[in-house]
Amino acid sequence: MSFKTHTQGSLVFLTSPLLTGVRHGFSTRRGGVSPAPWDSLNLGPGRGDGPACLMENYRRFCTAIGTEPERTVLSQQVHETTVRLCTAEDAGKGLLRERDYTADALITREPGLALTVFSADCGILLLHDPVHHAVGALHAGWRGCAGGIVEKTVHAMESHFGSRAEDLQVAIGPCIGRCCFETDADVPAAMEAALGADAAPYLEQRGAKWHVDLAGLNRQWLLRSGVRPGHIDVCGLCTICHPELFWSHRKMGQARGLQCAMIALEP
Repeated sequence: MSFKTHTQGSLVFLTSPLLTGVRHGFSTRRGGVSPAPWDSLNLGPGRGDGPACLMENYRRFCTAIGTEPERTVLSQQVHETTVRLCTAEDAGKGLLRERDYTADALITREPGLALTVFSADCGILLLHDPVHHAVGALHAGWRGCAGGIVEKTVHAMESHFGSRAEDLQVAIGPCIGRCCFETDADVPAAMEAALGADAAPYLEQRGAKWHVDLAGLNRQWLLRSGVRPGHIDVCGLCTICHPELFWSHRKMGQARGLQCAMIALEP
């Protein structure tokens, strides 16, 4: 499988052909109304471009993928491994109402509820169970990845919805690539502690530094959880290598917006 790029006017977003029967999309920075340095499709609340720009950006993106801003549920990401079961009562939280939770992963079987997670280098994954009609969205930076948030999300869907890992269809969105994810030894050590020898193919030492394949490590967690290899679609675009499409925290610091991944069951 390979991601598809869609252009509607100035708006550009990505989808995975693996996620059929659901409404979803991975945003880029293009096609919104926010001024620099949030130019232009910033979807992260509180970045500084103001609520009017944020709402218009959500209106444009949601319209493009077939969801509604009023039905979004936004993650409250703290680089931990909490998985939140979302219901109809959560609609609008994070965009129209305050969030009364912290969670880096969201799951639901509520039709039309649009689960939303954010990235500016970190991994973002969308999950669909076509058998039990449930979806999930999760943010997996290196801390969440090492903490096992991917496996915890799969297990949460199994527990709450009766999902089976082998039925899940998963898309891994754009994130920092091995080419640009240069770290000290602490990140590889955390991955090896979590995944053992399975982490080795995604860690490469170059002199005193290491280069880390975050998307590959998140994919390895999916495989370990029982997701079938053919049910995993990896975007492969690096957020640092493509500044025309994505913001990067490593490259730009805090003077930037956020892209998102959003998924909803058919209403």
